[in-house]
Amino acid sequence: MSPGDPLTAPGLGRRMACWLYEGILLFATMLVATLVFSVAGQMRSGIDQLRPLLIGFLAIVAAAYFTWCWSRGQTLPMRTWRIRVVDRHGRRLTQLRAFLRFACSSLWFAPVIAVLQSWPHFTLPQAGVLAAGWVTLWALASRLHPQRQFWHDAMAGTRLVNA
Repeated sequence: MSPGDPLTAPGLGRRMACWLYEGILLFATMLVATLVFSVAGQMRSGIDQLRPLLIGFLAIVAAAYFTWCWSRGQTLPMRTWRIRVVDRHGRRLTQLRAFLRFACSSLWFAPVIAVLQSWPHFTLPQAGVLAAGWVTLWALASRLHPQRQFWHDAMAGTRLVNA
């Protein structure tokens, strides 16, 4: 792929800045969704018996948000950083392809969550280092992809391009 190719991936720094902005926006969205669920379910604490349902609800909210936005081409952070998501041929994503990308995107966090669940003795700083290390490795692994795409995009048949 040449730099003038419309399907060339944006630079890694720009993609990670967008990723960080996405995390901030997602945190706010999850905070509001948690409030709505907690009020509707009359939760009294984070150790409430409704906690598994809350986690499922938050997963559904995140899936709906990303699937809806990606099937339209961009989230707000992607628009800000002038990045679009398309299928491997440069076309807009279908809802199914956008959901598949969401599922494959779990590779950003699933390994860290699995490790933390297996060994709950990690301190918060240790968990932070583990998460930061994995995210860094996963992001840098895009350098090994022929078109410099993230590997979850390759698995989902999607790609990030300049908007």
